[in-house]
Amino acid sequence: MTWRASVVRPPDNRRPAPLAPPTPLRRADAAPPVRRASAAGAVLGTILDHGPVARSTVARLTGLSPAAVSGHCAQLLARGLIRERAQTTGPRGLGRPHIPLEIDTRRYLVAGSHIAVTNSTVALMDLRGRIVAQDRRPHRDPEPEQVLGGMAGRLSGLTAAAGAGRTVLGLGLATGYRVDTAAGTIIDHPRLGWRDVPARDLLTAATGLPVHVDSHSRALARAEQLFGDVSARDSCVLLFVGAVVDAAFATAGTVHRGPRSSAGSVAHLPVGSLGADRHARPPQGAEPCVCGTPGCLQSEVSEPSVLRRARARGLPVADFPDLLELAVAGDEVAKGLFRRRARLVGRVAAWLLDMFDPEVLVVVEQGAGRMPECLAELRAEVGRRSWVCDDPERSVVPSSFTGSVLPVAGGAVALGTLYADPLGPWPAFSAAG
Repeated sequence: MTWRASVVRPPDNRRPAPLAPPTPLRRADAAPPVRRASAAGAVLGTILDHGPVARSTVARLTGLSPAAVSGHCAQLLARGLIRERAQTTGPRGLGRPHIPLEIDTRRYLVAGSHIAVTNSTVALMDLRGRIVAQDRRPHRDPEPEQVLGGMAGRLSGLTAAAGAGRTVLGLGLATGYRVDTAAGTIIDHPRLGWRDVPARDLLTAATGLPVHVDSHSRALARAEQLFGDVSARDSCVLLFVGAVVDAAFATAGTVHRGPRSSAGSVAHLPVGSLGADRHARPPQGAEPCVCGTPGCLQSEVSEPSVLRRARARGLPVADFPDLLELAVAGDEVAKGLFRRRARLVGRVAAWLLDMFDPEVLVVVEQGAGRMPECLAELRAEVGRRSWVCDDPERSVVPSSFTGSVLPVAGGAVALGTLYADPLGPWPAFSAAG
């Protein structure tokens, strides 16, 4: 469905005045995408990776001149993004004193929100990517104005309860399917029935914060580069397998989006026994899919599909988390379903490794994240099928954020923007003087 004008309501029963719907953005009118990390962003990222760290070391690691590093550090200190530690000296007191720098987590937070098929999560994250608080709730009404409108009140409650007086710099929103980062629009989310939803404008009006929007796979790829597996710093492919299935590719600190915001659309790759023959008749019990291709990745491994298979096998599970816990507890039927899922995900992982040849491929899939045998099954499938990956143990890794993927995704959208351009026009810094 196409978004339509409506009232954005806070979580209580008060009825506010209707918000004027934002003017839809044409592609030519959209704000420019975030550019590659600035010099100040390189300095801040190096302090994140290596802090506490001396200015001289930052200069050596970034390739910037000592004067440039000092200038950027002065601005970052003035904004409260970094702080100085006590002076240190070289061995046995020799050499000039060094004043190490580190990320300052005392003054600011970012907010993150993730919209899943059945629920939404609102969270607070500090500048080192650590979750401070989160609130996950099922959708009472999946209409975009209801889901997005309720986030303002939830965020205010979290900040009051857990913010400890810190200022929220901005809000990141992550969700599946097609998201136009430049326009701040959810282009298409067929599982929710959303189309052309101006999420950034609606959330900015509701919260008063700068809002940044991206797909959850791209957000998690950026989170891996910032706070996750060290090997992801150079280049990584991230494969997300949940209720939605998609992927992202990142290199040199930049996540590829594509001119149509569709990079990473892997949901309908054929992985079943029928291959790519969309005219073949699926076997009895095969999961249907809107793409028309029997045995596509989405219809084989998504959470709803695996849950339907579990119920068909007679497992008494109410939802996917129930099925996961049953498998972790050792139920052989449930474990068999997750091992099958791991093998199918491994096929696609092998293709992605061969296409992109990244330093590391990160698999965001709960079975591989929580059951070693599933990760082993997935890696074994990669070893059998990939032409370029000769060490799946090193090249294929589970998410660094297993158990907190959804809150991390939203916060990473905002933090990724901050670390790319920390001296940009963030209103909270201007207000602080």
